[in-house]
Amino acid sequence: TGLDVHPWDNSSILQEGIGVCGWILVSLSFLLVLITFPVSIWACIKVVREYERAVVFRLGRILSKKAKGPGLILVLPCTDTFTKVDLRTVTCKIPPQEILTRDAVTAQVDGVVRYRIHSAVSAVANVTDVHSATLLLAQTTLRNVLGTQSLAQLLAGREDIAHSIQATLDSATEQWGVTVARVEIKDIRIPMAMQRAMAAEAEAARETKAKVVAAEGERNASKALQKASMVLSESPAALPLRYLQTLTAVAAQNNSTIVFPLPMNMFGSLGKKSTGG
Repeated sequence: TGLDVHPWDNSSILQEGIGVCGWILVSLSFLLVLITFPVSIWACIKVVREYERAVVFRLGRILSKKAKGPGLILVLPCTDTFTKVDLRTVTCKIPPQEILTRDAVTAQVDGVVRYRIHSAVSAVANVTDVHSATLLLAQTTLRNVLGTQSLAQLLAGREDIAHSIQATLDSATEQWGVTVARVEIKDIRIPMAMQRAMAAEAEAARETKAKVVAAEGERNASKALQKASMVLSESPAALPLRYLQTLTAVAAQNNSTIVFPLPMNMFGSLGKKSTGG
C-alpha cells in the first residue's frame, strides 16, 4: 500500500505514445498541481480499497498497462481518469430459460453463476459492461448446452451439465479477465401434461415390479410347500404335531375360534362305511 506515484519523465511518456502534445499537457497538469498545492492534493489523491483495483487512463491510454492499488493513487487533473473494478466474487441469478431438449420436450431451467474478475485491465478495456456480458453469455450457454441433452439426462446429470457449462463460460470470458468459479442449475420445470405422463409411467413401473416380486414369492412358497409335504409324507406322526402347533399359535392370539384336528383316514373310513351300508 501507500501512495502509488509514477515517475514523470520524458522517456516514459514518449514510450506510452502520447507524443509531444501529450507531454506538454501532462507538464501543464503537474504545474497546475504544484501551483495549487496543497489544495489540489485532495483532488488528486484517490483511495483504492483492498478488494478493488483502479485502471488509470492518461490522455486516453492505460497508464503502465496495469491496474493500480490497493492504497493511495495519484490522479492528475484534466489528463487522468480512472475506473474502479471490484474483484470480489459476484453471484448472479440466471433468469428462467425456455429450452427444447434433444427428445423434443420443452422445459424452463434457471440457475446461478458465480464469477470474479482477475484482470481489471481486461475487464475495462475489452468489454463495455463485464457483468452484463457475463450474464448474457451465461444465459446463451445454458440454452445451448441443455439443448443437446435429453430430459432424462437433464434430470439425472445436473452436476456434469453444470461443469460443462462452467468450462464453456470460463474459456469464453477469459479475454474479459473473468474467472467463472461455479455454475449451478437450480430448478427444472416441465409442463403438467409431461409430469402426469411421467408419474403414470413411474407408477406402472412400480406395479410391474411389485407383481414380479409377488410372483417370485409365490414360486418360492410353492417350492417350500412341496418340500414340506415330502417331509410330512415320510413321517405320519408329523402331521398331528403340526396340528397341535397350529392350535398353540391360534390360542395365543385370544381367538374364540377352536379348531379340532381330525385324522384324514377317519373321513376315509367313514366314507367306506357309508358306501357299504
